[in-house]
Amino acid sequence: MTDDSRRPPKFPLALDRVARGSARPADRTLRPQRLVQSAVTDAQRLRPPTGHGLDSDAVRRRMVERLRTDGLTSEPVLAALARVPRHCFVDSGLVAQAYEDTSLPIGLGQTISKPSVVGRMLALLQQRAEAVGRRDLGRVLEIGTGCGYQAALLGELGRSVVSIERLQALHELARERLAPLRRHNLRLVYGDGRLGHAPQAPYDSIIAAAGGEDLPPAWLDQLAVGGRLVAPMAGGPRGGQVLLVVDRDEQGLREQRHEAVHFVPLKSGTD
Repeated sequence: MTDDSRRPPKFPLALDRVARGSARPADRTLRPQRLVQSAVTDAQRLRPPTGHGLDSDAVRRRMVERLRTDGLTSEPVLAALARVPRHCFVDSGLVAQAYEDTSLPIGLGQTISKPSVVGRMLALLQQRAEAVGRRDLGRVLEIGTGCGYQAALLGELGRSVVSIERLQALHELARERLAPLRRHNLRLVYGDGRLGHAPQAPYDSIIAAAGGEDLPPAWLDQLAVGGRLVAPMAGGPRGGQVLLVVDRDEQGLREQRHEAVHFVPLKSGTD
């Protein structure tokens, strides 16, 4: 007959006691599932906020409805504004203002334009496309990529988009912020926007996010018959800028001047 009292206790006995509820409250730390739950709780507590709820479709819809009330009527443009997350294109410290109708700094003396101004310019392009029987903006050239927000909208509205940025830091920033959207019809180019982008010309739609004293000849040369160019240009009241619209048809070029705007200056070369 053996003496069982001299044998070491079997480890499973401790787990058995816990399972039967016989352990003291302090022994609950032995339960593996409690450790897992604590880790999950800690991870949720430490996880950074996702834009104060700005990733919600409802937030963008409210912005769109405000723009509609203020007179933006192009349904394709409103739909694009509802799909593209503007808060992903602004500095993290400014996300709370992402869906207000205001321009915001993006660094290097540049800004992301007000949603109402972006919507107005895109609506002018869309208006021309529909007038000549196109369902989209066709081949698009954007001058001034900036943070990439307008380029993302153009990707929703156009068949193919080339967007040029002269500041390398902004070009790289736009690449980073546009990557999650996986817009395969969008090409970003680092270069001098005043030269346009001849390899993929002519373009059905050209839009500029910077204004100068004149329109660069390359832009007009690269505008297709039936196409439209929308750009800020000097000539507004008290030396300001206005929105200039140029259409090309079989007879040549026709221009219209619209409301006053304020954009950064158009510059030559690259940084």
